[in-house]
Amino acid sequence: MDRGTDHSKSVCCSGDCRCLKGMDIPVLVKNPVNPDPELWIGALERLNNAGITRLAAIHRGFSVYGKSFYRNNPQWQIPIELKRRIPDMPIITDPSHICGNRELLFEISQKAMDLDFNGLIIETHCNPDKAWSDAQQQITPSELDKLIKSLILRKADVNNTILLTTLEDLRHDIDKFDDSLMQILEQRMSVSEKIGEYKKEK
Repeated sequence: MDRGTDHSKSVCCSGDCRCLKGMDIPVLVKNPVNPDPELWIGALERLNNAGITRLAAIHRGFSVYGKSFYRNNPQWQIPIELKRRIPDMPIITDPSHICGNRELLFEISQKAMDLDFNGLIIETHCNPDKAWSDAQQQITPSELDKLIKSLILRKADVNNTILLTTLEDLRHDIDKFDDSLMQILEQRMSVSEKIGEYKKEK
């Protein structure tokens, strides 16, 4: 789904920008795996400095330590920061790679639209379960049509959206840390039991 930006001849670029110097083509830049907005913005700036002006950013989520509901955590505050610092930069969200499963696609797609992002990349397959790669995150064309028609497009209240999204991400971080603490406590208890057994034996 695209809100009017023409990416029909676009390419993806990562790393060296010299090969694109002097070319007038759209370039889509995926966010880095690490949740660092500076890396993403730096890549876009290098391309712009090489003379590439038709740029767009692809938000496909970030890796996190520990358990997560998502294949790649969306960490919405990072694309929001990108939008704040480069307001004219189109941002396209990739719900398929963020979710890693088809059940969460609508939730992520609607959130991206609520944030006034410019489009979506959603994987589709006539028989998703038989897809050669990423079968769990693909949907049929009819399901894609239904998802798109279900989306509500509205003008985002930027200040309120940023507030709510930041709070949501912070709560998610707390849940993640709670899970990590429980795992650490379980590991500590296991070591304590081994110490007790060792003392008893010796």
